[in-house]
Amino acid sequence: MLQITQLSKSYRSGAIALRDISFTIKPHSFTAILGPSGAGKSTLLRCIPRLLQPDQGQIWFQGLNLTTCSTKELRFCRRQIALVAQQSNLVRRRSALANCLAGRLPELSLWRCFLNQYPTSLLVEGLSALNRVQLLDFAFQRADQLSGGQQQRVAIARALTQGAGLILADEPVASLDPNSAQVVLSLLRSLCQQEGLTVICNLHQVEFAKQYSDRILGIRAGRLVLDTPTDELDEADINQIYRPSSLEKD
Repeated sequence: MLQITQLSKSYRSGAIALRDISFTIKPHSFTAILGPSGAGKSTLLRCIPRLLQPDQGQIWFQGLNLTTCSTKELRFCRRQIALVAQQSNLVRRRSALANCLAGRLPELSLWRCFLNQYPTSLLVEGLSALNRVQLLDFAFQRADQLSGGQQQRVAIARALTQGAGLILADEPVASLDPNSAQVVLSLLRSLCQQEGLTVICNLHQVEFAKQYSDRILGIRAGRLVLDTPTDELDEADINQIYRPSSLEKD
């Protein structure tokens, strides 16, 4: 589904965020990315749909090179890629259902968006997505009246309504309590297993990565230092990811 080749990214300040990153993601898999704060995990996820422009390297998504494709092709691919951030980025005053439909607004005419007159078929898709994340009863409740875990599940339902096949989850449980975090990660895992979605998830919690992922990538100081099946992860691997490195001072 996704192939990253020699991806590098630096900022105007001179800070190097990514250094020659390469890996391949298989369909229907749950990949966890571990690494210290500032290692480049968030930058990597934002480079994949080109929300950030990499300095060099290639990003192939379902056979299309996103680094050289046309604007039209990139727009089409972005509809199949959803980003779920640490903060759910919902419109707080809108209902859970209205937030679900946000991913499909580019398909609608301006008058429908302005008057909130959505086609019945789209409403059904949004309600179905909320049902899949077990929030159908909250469809018409404002987002700011939902708990943090519920808001993240609405963000996942928005990705489902969008029709995304690849979910990029950037520390989606960082601000949640352990029980809510497990609900969200269990949901993402079930979407891989039961509905064939593909998930790449930045995490700080090693135990969550071991519990829910198929594969673990380790990033330190912008470099990929580990790529292993989850069931083969050991203490030496964890130390390799989190031990101090002189590269972090570059």
